[in-house]
Amino acid sequence: MSSTAAEKSLAGIRLIAFDVDGVLTDGRLYLSNDGVESKAFSTQDGYGIRRLIQAGVTVVVISGRSSVAVDMRMQDLGVEHVYQGCKDKVAVFENLTDTLGIKADECAFVGDDIPDLALLRKVGYSVAVANAVGAVREQCDYTTLADGGYGAVREVCDLIITAQEATRC
Repeated sequence: MSSTAAEKSLAGIRLIAFDVDGVLTDGRLYLSNDGVESKAFSTQDGYGIRRLIQAGVTVVVISGRSSVAVDMRMQDLGVEHVYQGCKDKVAVFENLTDTLGIKADECAFVGDDIPDLALLRKVGYSVAVANAVGAVREQCDYTTLADGGYGAVREVCDLIITAQEATRC
């Protein structure tokens, strides 16, 4: 996709969905001796998400795993649409976009691994994080410079906000 086409596509984004493990986090699972799971989130990614929400973009989390840490972090960021333990990410996405009246081509999704491929193919703008598996990077419109958990989400948020601000001028 050319730079101009990408900017136009990004300017029309009304909803962005993120996978969690490997996108909002570095993909590692931290387990204590008692089996308690914890995750590390980038504060810079969080600021980007807040800016998107303030700009009127609907932010969604769709994850194959479930974690209390994700619920807590997304609540703190003001993300209203959090879907965890999803076996069929496309079905969740289609149900939500139908409910909100948003077309798939007005949506973006950021993923990193094979379970994300079906949804990446469904949205108008697909993004792979830099450390995504090759099959995902090959299918996406854009691959971030930053790895998941280390600023990739902020990079995408900034791209969307910049593109949308440019169309308002």
